[in-house]
Amino acid sequence: MEKRSEQELVRIAKLEKYRELGIDPFGQAYNVTCKSQDIKNKYKQYTHEELEAMNVEVSVAGRIMFIRKMGKASFFSIQDRDGYIQIYIRKDVVGEEAYNLFKLADIGDIVGIKGTVMVTQSGEITIKCETYTHLTKALRPLPEKFHGLTDVEERYRRRYLDLIMNEDAKRVAMLRPKIIRALQRYFDGEGFIEVETPVLQNIQGGATARPFITHHNALDANFYLRIATELHLKRLIVGGLERVYEIGRLFRNEGMDRTHNPEFTTVELYQAYGDLSSMMDICEGVIRYAATNVIGKELFKNPFNENSELIDISKPFRKVDMCEIIKEKTGVDFKNNHYTIEEATQIAKEHNITVEKHFTVGHIINAFFEEYCEATLIQPTFLCGHPIEISPLTKKDPKDPRFVQRFELFMGGKEFANAYTELNDPIDQKERFLEQLKEKDNGNQEASEMDVDFVEALEYGMPPCGGIGIGIDRLIIFLTESTSIRDVILFPQMKTR
Repeated sequence: MEKRSEQELVRIAKLEKYRELGIDPFGQAYNVTCKSQDIKNKYKQYTHEELEAMNVEVSVAGRIMFIRKMGKASFFSIQDRDGYIQIYIRKDVVGEEAYNLFKLADIGDIVGIKGTVMVTQSGEITIKCETYTHLTKALRPLPEKFHGLTDVEERYRRRYLDLIMNEDAKRVAMLRPKIIRALQRYFDGEGFIEVETPVLQNIQGGATARPFITHHNALDANFYLRIATELHLKRLIVGGLERVYEIGRLFRNEGMDRTHNPEFTTVELYQAYGDLSSMMDICEGVIRYAATNVIGKELFKNPFNENSELIDISKPFRKVDMCEIIKEKTGVDFKNNHYTIEEATQIAKEHNITVEKHFTVGHIINAFFEEYCEATLIQPTFLCGHPIEISPLTKKDPKDPRFVQRFELFMGGKEFANAYTELNDPIDQKERFLEQLKEKDNGNQEASEMDVDFVEALEYGMPPCGGIGIGIDRLIIFLTESTSIRDVILFPQMKTR
């Protein structure tokens, strides 16, 4: 049986005292008419005398975060969703019974207050309590005020305490839905339709990633938690919806770090008759729209390196070619030298690049970029010219079929978006799937499976199309100037204690 601390035992003893007084320690519904910040904003310009004459009545509720108990008059503050507000309570106003009830209160208790707005001599907007209502007894004390939850792991495990004690945690939690709404407004304004596609899928596809596998009892079949929404959204393009997007959760059975969580949120968008250029316009436009309309600025700290230069999204995003930047950083020219796999493998070894069994020249090119170039892309940069082997759903570059029409957006040395001129040739698509199956046989667990139905859909004809996926969690890290994906997901996955 759990051993209670002395403070907890005192609080539990107060439960019986409340019950003796005929008070439910865990209360009932309460009518709240105002939030703390609204009151402060609305009445901060008035004097004490003006507020006295106005006799503004309000009803608020929240958690007690500070108490200064005195004889017949006391001060305390409560915290609601929007912030803090001070309460002034007098025995001769609320009555002896209510005042004695207040004196039982502890920091962490939740109470309701009806009263009038006033301003103290120090200029602090305060509510003069006329009716005090106990709502919920807190049986555990909050963490010490000035230190809060100092253990970062505990902050994420006990997010409820983090939200109480950490104003920045609440700020990010409140900004996240506003940012998502901004994305929706932008896409809706561009004529896109928001849709929903299945989370449970019987084919692993739409991206190169390891899936989570579950079992459907009624069908007696294994299903995957989706790693991407791509293939279903493209089916809708075939069906004639022309412009679609989905904001939804994806699940990838991979590692966890400051930029990766196995359950995360993305937006994927597809535009019939679009291409890579139109996706660049969409990508740049929606990020700048969210930044200016929600955050109110276009210059941000690098969330992944505190010593880095500020990141400026006000200017047009630059474009670079993968092979060109590799040549710039290493001297190796993959574009103009048609290396064999043996030659490329030798060059990789000379540059301390690990070559896995399933690697082709294209995989080696990508490994070079990740090792020598990725971290250098601080300012917003569209990286183009990806090898065909790592882009099984992308249209070939007509000038050089070793590469595809694709870009990734990098900021602060991290990827934020991935976009294609989509492959709409069903014959080519089937061949790409077959190549993915070979990779899977060679040990690449992230390779896609053959989606026969998707190939059939393409055979009915999909118009030329541009598509893009944007990592919403990582975008929120950037816009809120947080430092970890765990800061922007309310309940991130954690190791078992």
